[in-house]
Amino acid sequence: MPNYNRSRRVAVAGGAGFLGSHLIDRLIDRGDEVVCIDNLFTGDKANIAHLRNHPRFEFIRHDVCFPLYIEADEIYNLACPASPIHYQHDPVQTTKVSVLGAINLLGLAKRLRCKIFQASTSEVYGDPVLHPQTEEYWGNVNPIGIRSCYDEGKRCAETLFFDYRRQHHLSIKVARIFNTYGPRMHPGDGRVVSNFIIQALRGEPITLYGDGSQTRSFCYYEDLIEGFLRLMDTADDIVGPINLGNPVEFTIRELAEQVIELTGSASRIVAHPRPQDDPMQRKPDIGKAQRTLDWEPKVPLRDGLIKTIAYFDALLSSG
Repeated sequence: MPNYNRSRRVAVAGGAGFLGSHLIDRLIDRGDEVVCIDNLFTGDKANIAHLRNHPRFEFIRHDVCFPLYIEADEIYNLACPASPIHYQHDPVQTTKVSVLGAINLLGLAKRLRCKIFQASTSEVYGDPVLHPQTEEYWGNVNPIGIRSCYDEGKRCAETLFFDYRRQHHLSIKVARIFNTYGPRMHPGDGRVVSNFIIQALRGEPITLYGDGSQTRSFCYYEDLIEGFLRLMDTADDIVGPINLGNPVEFTIRELAEQVIELTGSASRIVAHPRPQDDPMQRKPDIGKAQRTLDWEPKVPLRDGLIKTIAYFDALLSSG
């Protein structure tokens, strides 16, 4: 007889990363079995060390650019370097992990006939001319720039997901993630929140690219993971893409000033040239997530920064 009370077995590719490890914590907490798949290029075993001996947790060191043969009831694909420093370090590999990784995990989902989630990105919108960005906007992306390996890799992954749905009737979910931050961010990933906090805690100059007038909207990881779970648990006809992010917009200079205030740092702000293809504006329209998932962010930037600063402060103190 089938066991209707058994927990779901969920595969999380990129599970040792910042967001993947937090997702796994939520899945474990609700009673699921989790298989964490990561090649540890940007993931860190420290993020999942607390689960090492958990009876419902399994770790597989594997590069999703190569086929994977496991059993699962659901798959989350978070496997890809997500910060410019990391994805530009090996741009060919970045494109490979987005495209080949999607093909291999979609192939696994096709074999298992299971639901699969794609962690896409607001970078599919490029340097947008539409503000805020809706899911219907096709974007303004440079296909041959230094960020293209990530931007176009993620765009191609979305194409693959929707083609697998049309051609193979696969159950898919696609979320477009806007700037997310919180504990377990890699201290050297070059993302603006972690950069500013590390520099402020060390008393180093805060590196501002351009005049700091470019805007971002910052979503605390707890809110984002809640969005993941709500999207994954919707009916099969709800596929996305759905924007998940915080619609409250800040300039980068405002972020720097807030970090300096909260850390009590004596750091000064130093301007540097703005990188190629760095978007001037980034703000999600989350109307679809509000209507479809009954979801919106709850954690204000100040509260999230306080928790993130405490994490990096402890990390630097222990190192």
